[in-house]
Amino acid sequence: MTSPTKARFSSADYGVFAAMLSVSAGIGVFFALTGGRQKTTREFLMADRSMGPFPVAMSLVASFISAITFLGTPAENYIYGISFVFYGIAYILTGLAVSRSFMPVLFRIGLTSANEYLERRFNKVIRIAGMLTFFLQMVIYMGIVIYAPALALSAVTGLHLWGSVIAIGVVCTFYTTIGGMKAVLWTDVFQVTVMMMGFLAVIIQGSINVGGIGRVFDIARDSGRLDVWDFRVDPTIRHSFWSVTIGGFFTWLAVYAVNQAQVQRYLTCGKERVAQKALLLAIIGMLVVVCCACLAGIVMYANYKDCDPVNAGYIKFSDQLIPYFVMDIFGHMPGLPGLLVSAVFSAALSTVSSGLNSLAAVTGEDIVKTISPDIEEFKYTVITKLLAAFYGIIAICMAFVASTLGDILQVALSIFGMVGGPLLGLFSLGIFFPWANSKGALVGLISGLIWSFWIGIGAQIYPPEVFKPPRSTRLCPTANSTMNSTMDYDEMMNEMTTTMMYTTAAANVTVAAARPAIAQLYALSYAWYSAAAWMVTWGVGLIVSFMTGYTKPHEVDPMLICSVVDGMYCCLPERWKKHMRCGVAKYERPDDEEKAYEDGSPGKYHPVDIKDGDNQDGAPGKYRALDKDGDAPVRENGERDTMM
Repeated sequence: MTSPTKARFSSADYGVFAAMLSVSAGIGVFFALTGGRQKTTREFLMADRSMGPFPVAMSLVASFISAITFLGTPAENYIYGISFVFYGIAYILTGLAVSRSFMPVLFRIGLTSANEYLERRFNKVIRIAGMLTFFLQMVIYMGIVIYAPALALSAVTGLHLWGSVIAIGVVCTFYTTIGGMKAVLWTDVFQVTVMMMGFLAVIIQGSINVGGIGRVFDIARDSGRLDVWDFRVDPTIRHSFWSVTIGGFFTWLAVYAVNQAQVQRYLTCGKERVAQKALLLAIIGMLVVVCCACLAGIVMYANYKDCDPVNAGYIKFSDQLIPYFVMDIFGHMPGLPGLLVSAVFSAALSTVSSGLNSLAAVTGEDIVKTISPDIEEFKYTVITKLLAAFYGIIAICMAFVASTLGDILQVALSIFGMVGGPLLGLFSLGIFFPWANSKGALVGLISGLIWSFWIGIGAQIYPPEVFKPPRSTRLCPTANSTMNSTMDYDEMMNEMTTTMMYTTAAANVTVAAARPAIAQLYALSYAWYSAAAWMVTWGVGLIVSFMTGYTKPHEVDPMLICSVVDGMYCCLPERWKKHMRCGVAKYERPDDEEKAYEDGSPGKYHPVDIKDGDNQDGAPGKYRALDKDGDAPVRENGERDTMM
């Protein structure tokens, strides 16, 4: 099956790849010339808050399938087995938590930047801290998302590395800048279709090659890659049932609950119920994607069970397995490798486009409007477009920086998890803990970031001990590695590493190089990074809040709080729920809050700050509900209602 001869892109493959880029750019041109022609920030950043559930759901799925996911998840299952499939449970839990807890709070405020919530709940300093944290996360991640697939594909297909990087960066920046959020959403629909075609092609053809899907599972079972039922409660186990489901829940909650790129997507729906439908469809889509990615991994293993391309020296890294497999099974079919490579780069485009638009929104709302709150709409729209283009250039430059980072896929996942957990903890402090004040929020966020980067960087220096099932090279046509094809398991493991310990059920294989005692501190599974950082952030935040004068619950506007009892236990008697709200008043949703005006603006009630109602810690005070004309709603007796 495997050959050391490297296949190359044909003219037909380049044609298919160019067609994918052209369609993506064409969608941007279409939305630049139709509708409102992106003349307002409402249209450019929020798609007029009028999108239906389907394109938003597909966009949420597309951004979930980054190029790193497309390359890394099948390789993960190829090497370690399909325990990764339990992330599906985490996605379901994430959808429930977001739709019942975070989404209602963000919708009732009617925000554009998620960081607006932080200012209303705490103060401007916390808003800026949240903004800087998001910048750190997205700018680094976008550069890696562009560079990682280009590196993997160039090594296998001969596709020019920096030509690919620049092409992806330029096309993505172009359609995002001229077409706005509508272009981002609809290109994501196209790109997720291409991605799924790629997964299905790999699964179908790979299964045919070994005699069918049943044979694939037989081979995977014989190698132990279906042994996934590990219920040990040990946080150092890389993938146990608990680390993947519970740890994975917090990892993806940080993405879908508070990350601006995702929040901005479902806010384009305009109505909470439409956004909930979009999220439900997205969860179903993500379940399909993770199952396909896991299946693609074991299909690859079934094809290479007797000749592992990495150990045989045909490729250098496991991240190159998918492109190598594509060229191996489709290299003789002109055009098909181009389609599969387009699937990988579609994943990169969808992630980067959402990042550009969200960074432009955050910079515009959190910086530009702070400096010039009365800026003209036309000028503000031009500035946000220029910001999107600017961040596109930054992403391309960060791709050059990423080329010096070594194991870029591991770096990308670590950065995302290490920053996402503290950011989730910061929002959780505001939404679920009415006692938290601004001092506690700031110290908690800093503590969470310090902890997560300390553990994350330490784990890069002293990698945790990981068991990898053996991979054979005994039937390779020519083995370009130093391993003998008849090597037994212990010999293979000793040859593969000099720094790690691999543990089997029967014995320990100890490496020659001794690990220092501090290395045990970094043995925490990466799947728990977000959960641990979340706990550190809100734990420290609450302690500092109580030490510096906590916020009295009755002073917190109920619009800014999600009572867990109201979100999760709505069927309990009201007399019980009253005590379980911890002193926070019950938020009463106006009857027509979900209704929208003919011009597409939100419903009747808009929260507006009362300038003289600030809390003692500097946080904004209560909020008055105004109608569309700027007046308070009228009571039945004809008087204006000045407070909600």
